[in-house]
Amino acid sequence: MENRKKVAFYTLGCKLNFSETSTIARSFQDEGFDRVGFEEVADMYVINTCSVTENADKQFKQVVKKAMKLNNQAFVAAVGCYAQLKPEELAAVDGVDLVLGATEKFKITDYINDLSKNDMGEVHSCEIADADFYVGSYSIGDRTRAFLKVQDGCDYKCTYCTIPLARGISRSDELENVLKNAAEISKQNIKEIVLTGVNIGDYGKGEFGNKKHEHTFLELVQALDEVEGIERLRISSIEPNLLKNETIEFVSKSRTFVPHFHIPLQSGSNAILKLMKRRYQREVYTERVNKIREVMPHACIGVDVIVGFPGETDEHFLETYYFLNEMDISYLHVFTYSERDNTEAAAMDGVVAANVRAKRSKMLRSLSVKKRRAFYENQLGSNRTVLFESENKEGYIHGFTENYVKVKTPWNPALVNTLHDINLTRIDEDGSVRMEFLNVEV
Repeated sequence: MENRKKVAFYTLGCKLNFSETSTIARSFQDEGFDRVGFEEVADMYVINTCSVTENADKQFKQVVKKAMKLNNQAFVAAVGCYAQLKPEELAAVDGVDLVLGATEKFKITDYINDLSKNDMGEVHSCEIADADFYVGSYSIGDRTRAFLKVQDGCDYKCTYCTIPLARGISRSDELENVLKNAAEISKQNIKEIVLTGVNIGDYGKGEFGNKKHEHTFLELVQALDEVEGIERLRISSIEPNLLKNETIEFVSKSRTFVPHFHIPLQSGSNAILKLMKRRYQREVYTERVNKIREVMPHACIGVDVIVGFPGETDEHFLETYYFLNEMDISYLHVFTYSERDNTEAAAMDGVVAANVRAKRSKMLRSLSVKKRRAFYENQLGSNRTVLFESENKEGYIHGFTENYVKVKTPWNPALVNTLHDINLTRIDEDGSVRMEFLNVEV
């Protein structure tokens, strides 16, 4: 009997990358490969790369080293955003055999022959203008929740961002296909689906290969709410200018969509937002948060923010800090600005010193801890529903409520991937919330 080849995957970056890695992995299984964990010895390692931060670039080299340590004869392929932007740079990394760009990554099995090591990484990457077609993706089997890709690419021109260069123009999956994928996921005993994309609020553009919108994001949400078998749907990051009041109101009454929004702000200074070429001012952000609080007082609201953007003075930063401090939000994702090649911001004046960037990042991370604590305290005593994760962490199992409160209870494998009604009782030392089960013996 022929020995089946083993392939392992490592994903850097966002939920969208996870959905695409899972889809690529299924194509290998269709070709007769066995998928194994990345910490295991494999014949081939596939690394899905990210280019959003400088750290992601460095991580790639560390991951390649890890693969080579496990099997120095393994075939190593790099795909994804960094592979599209810097293919030659990746190909030169010791141990890398194949680099595939934005359009080639979904055809990876076509580029594999006998898995023999190459003296130099072989590059197949397209002009990004050719990345104008859509490939649907979703993740299953990797974790408790599934990531469902509904949109790809971006037509925005934010001055710090390389994503349009790495992923191309904004384009969407056909609504019928999204619903089909959601139904397939629901049959796998997955309780929660997270909608993902580069700019999901732009859903509908390029749905049938044309530039106009065939459907809106609201129509997508309304249609998904009708899919049988889905317990929970969660919206990932959505631009404030594209999060309409009608969508917020629909989510507040929805059967499946949970009260959790992640809305990028990037800066609380209108002057910096203008330099970033964001498509809103901070007043729009305030309106969105106020609307969510009006119809869903218990909702979780997460915020992306960038510190140290060129031209950000102490006054600009304090504008952001005080704006966020006063805003009724739940947590922050803080990004320290890093220069990216071929972006407008990289050539801007007013470069902020690295130590100042670090100080500002630390201040906002501390604010995030304070905001999350206040949000959790506000939820104590309330009844929620929790979906438990699959990991045993020091004798405890963790899970998330519909409004993204992280809870924990003593480890019980029977709880994995199950939903339970609970009461939130107190905050533990590690910041997670203790709970009591309601109406059930566990």
